[in-house]
Amino acid sequence: MALINLQSFQFYSSSVRTCRSLRKTLNHLCKQGRQLRSWCYGSSVFGTVLSRFRLQYVFSRNYHAELWNQPNSIIGSVHLHGDAGSSSKSCGKWRDEQKFFMELNSCNSAKEIFTFLSSLEVMSDTMAAAALQRICEVEVDDSGLKNPEEVMENEVFRTLCFQFEHESQKLSDTGLLMALQALIKLRVDPWSTLIVRLVSESQERLDKEQLTIKNLRILGESLLDLEGPGCAMLEQIVTQLRGKKLEEWTAEEMAMVYGMLQMSITEKRQYQDLLNHMNNITLTFAPQLNPKLISRILNALVVLDQTQAVPLVIRLCKYSVRHVPQFTDEELVNVLGAFIHFGHRDQFFTEALERHVPKSSFTMHPEVVSKVMLYCCRKLLCSKPIFDAVAESFVYNADKYTTGQIAETIVPFGTLNYLPPTTSPLFRKLERILNARFTQFRPHILLNLLHSCTLIERYPVNFLAKIFNSYFLQQLQAQTPGLDKFVLSQLTQLFLTVTLECPFYEGPKLLPKYRVKSFLIPGRSVESSVDVHLYNRVKNGLVDLLGTRMYFASHVLTPYCYTLDVEIKLDEEGFVLPATQYEEVYRRIALCIDGQKRFCSNSHSLLGKEAIKQRHLQLLGYDVVQIPFFEIEALKNSRDIVEYLHKKIFPHTYRLNW
Repeated sequence: MALINLQSFQFYSSSVRTCRSLRKTLNHLCKQGRQLRSWCYGSSVFGTVLSRFRLQYVFSRNYHAELWNQPNSIIGSVHLHGDAGSSSKSCGKWRDEQKFFMELNSCNSAKEIFTFLSSLEVMSDTMAAAALQRICEVEVDDSGLKNPEEVMENEVFRTLCFQFEHESQKLSDTGLLMALQALIKLRVDPWSTLIVRLVSESQERLDKEQLTIKNLRILGESLLDLEGPGCAMLEQIVTQLRGKKLEEWTAEEMAMVYGMLQMSITEKRQYQDLLNHMNNITLTFAPQLNPKLISRILNALVVLDQTQAVPLVIRLCKYSVRHVPQFTDEELVNVLGAFIHFGHRDQFFTEALERHVPKSSFTMHPEVVSKVMLYCCRKLLCSKPIFDAVAESFVYNADKYTTGQIAETIVPFGTLNYLPPTTSPLFRKLERILNARFTQFRPHILLNLLHSCTLIERYPVNFLAKIFNSYFLQQLQAQTPGLDKFVLSQLTQLFLTVTLECPFYEGPKLLPKYRVKSFLIPGRSVESSVDVHLYNRVKNGLVDLLGTRMYFASHVLTPYCYTLDVEIKLDEEGFVLPATQYEEVYRRIALCIDGQKRFCSNSHSLLGKEAIKQRHLQLLGYDVVQIPFFEIEALKNSRDIVEYLHKKIFPHTYRLNW
């Protein structure tokens, strides 16, 4: 470990300021057209200063300053730990590391950190690297360094960079790699001598094959930020990881390697042999993982698409239940993402969410709220505690949501056919957001949002003119997935909804070329196909009830795009007509044979797309008779089914015995 001495910092600062002033003078004289070379060599004083300090400013990836110094310079010297140990006075000046880190973590800006560091006389290289890491935490966001000049031009920062650059061989492994990682995050010029020397020294340490797993991970993440997944050193790092005994790794080290691999893998199944071994080992100590590690590993499994590691996923999801209240927002998002990605569902996890969300919905980050709703939507879970809490908090916090988060939060209400107690303020807030941010929504997200509102009888009449506009339709077509059959089905059903349920609407209509003939399409569809097993039981019962198969039709496509599971025609006197007869039809009975997939997974509530279908069929003149799966499954034999169908379809007539 190396010690960094900042006692001579004031001398260094004044020298740098002298050089800066000299540089400005030289530039000014050059612009005046004078002979710069003869002036420099004509003054031995200035010549001496220039030989001792030479500043080069490189404005690349924000800002970077490189400093060179002659061997006899007295700028902040670096001493090896052994040298410092010979002086009890020097050791007394070295603050206790624990106290150092406590004070460092209390600093919330680069200015506070630099002030704190300037108060120190001596610190270790790991402490200095930790200070750079803390600067990254408080000054770097998604857009980069917030105040590049405040950081890069600070003399304390320049001193640290000078020490790390010129004494890189004396640094500890941890100090070297942590400093490299921090400087890369601070967007220091990758071609500067500082970064080049640190990377070169890191390569030498890597070649010795003595780096710990933690340091290999830090180096790997740094190289990914610096060069991307194609870096040649990454392969060397993974090779060394393969050579280590995974059984001896700690849970923290395992999570570190997962995190590095999720960023470095560019091809599917790359390093799969290492991942398989890691997955098997992680399975054994899953019960001992803390919330942070569970979240990190689950997130890595999602990014790496480890579909063959389902046993590990299930076990991690199982043990995540106990940690739901302790998860941070970011950690809970990762866990929910794993449930969604791998299609896993856990009743105990859902119950834990039902206890946690109502208590925390007002303080949760919008990303967490939207992910909870997406989880419920994907699992078809209509959870009243969650939906009511989310609806109430959305009214107050909606302005903090992105357009994608708004859609993910609102769409499940329509999908699962649920209206919360705060329905009126919820949709008033949504309407205000749409008025203010309509153009910010991506076309497909906007269409999905408005379509879901119609499922629960909330009609976006004020926005339909924009939706049916040719410009909006062109935008839909230009973006993935374009105007596929599902999108056209949504548009058609939206138009049908306005026609049937909003007769007062007088705006633009959907052009015929954008309308589909049938809502029932393979894969994703706005209506569900009938459950075959349930249909066969009902069909056999109808044959016994009506006497022959000719008196009802199956899978009937109507002129209104919906497909009827079963249609029965009656004349004016109530007699059943053959299915092939089209004249003298007075009544049409539509049997909706609703299997389990047409309901919410945790209740007997119809999904939104089935509710709107039955609503539309009634408005179109059909007598809708619902045959839910849970009523059929309760019947013991065929005779009970016939009696049941008779009461359902012909409740006011006597049954004839054939």
